[in-house]
Amino acid sequence: MPRSRVLAACAVPVVALVAVAGLAPLPFAIAQPGSTADVLGKDKGREVITITGAPVRPTTGQLRMTTILATGPGTDVDLGDVADAWFRTDRAVLPHDSVYPPGKSDAEIEKRNLGQMKQSQDAAALAALGYLDLDPKQVKVDLHLADVGGPSAGLLFALGVVDKLDGDGDGGELTGGRNVAGTGTIAPDGKVGAVGGVSLKTQAAARDGATVFLVPKDECSDAEAELPDGMRLVPVSTLNDAVASLRALGQGQDAKVPAC
Repeated sequence: MPRSRVLAACAVPVVALVAVAGLAPLPFAIAQPGSTADVLGKDKGREVITITGAPVRPTTGQLRMTTILATGPGTDVDLGDVADAWFRTDRAVLPHDSVYPPGKSDAEIEKRNLGQMKQSQDAAALAALGYLDLDPKQVKVDLHLADVGGPSAGLLFALGVVDKLDGDGDGGELTGGRNVAGTGTIAPDGKVGAVGGVSLKTQAAARDGATVFLVPKDECSDAEAELPDGMRLVPVSTLNDAVASLRALGQGQDAKVPAC
């Protein structure tokens, strides 16, 4: 058999294998910048933060919690999808099991995410009231944000409660009237935890007008990876850190504000 025909015959299964590989689903999820929401504002006509049992201050600034939008748990991701996302700064390729727990249905995952959001809201209320030395039995905090799951809005919820109740502590706004965004879980004692996807969240924040981004300290390097122009990163480890940094920014004391 001529050499050219041998090569052609050998190439057929290789091409077929590549074609199959290109179409076969891969164990990845594709993520991109998601929505943001101002926790000092309204969601679907309802205040995101409602407080009873204590006087509430008016606010004009914004505290935007940020999200990422990932392909669904049952969505097939093929080689073409991965290759396209790999070369884009507004996309991230993530192991499927790092985004969604294995062996769970879409309904089970949604229920889990909503449960995490509820726990995050409860922890945020306790952290904020504890910071302000207020009794949670006398001051009630109701947090509402539809269609968002997971624990990553905890820090912003807590800051929103502090701003509505105490502002910057000197009669002004905690935000200084700025559009501030951020992410981070929070524990009832005020400790801030990492969340993932921060390089996509900074892009979502910039898109929606934020100029300051509060990031869990351990995720500084990830946040710097695709940092939008004009966005200031402020690392935090606790609610106290976040409040102190925002107060310093509002007072023009930039030297007191940590940086990544």
